[in-house]
Amino acid sequence: MGKNIDVASHQEAFDHLKAVRAELLEHYKVVRQLATERRQLIQALVDTGFSQADIGRELGVTRQAIQKMLAC
Repeated sequence: MGKNIDVASHQEAFDHLKAVRAELLEHYKVVRQLATERRQLIQALVDTGFSQADIGRELGVTRQAIQKMLAC
């Protein structure tokens, strides 16, 4: 059994929720673009002879973290 809830009395909260969702989607797009750029930069360094361990040391992360970044 569903409750009868007055959505109109909470419209401000719904409007804010929609705005937050839209902003989140925009941020997600930027995060994806930056992850792609990061992967390309790491790959370029690997292609020029740097090891994943070298890159990891420079960034302060493990070789395994670099490997995961390349896999994404």
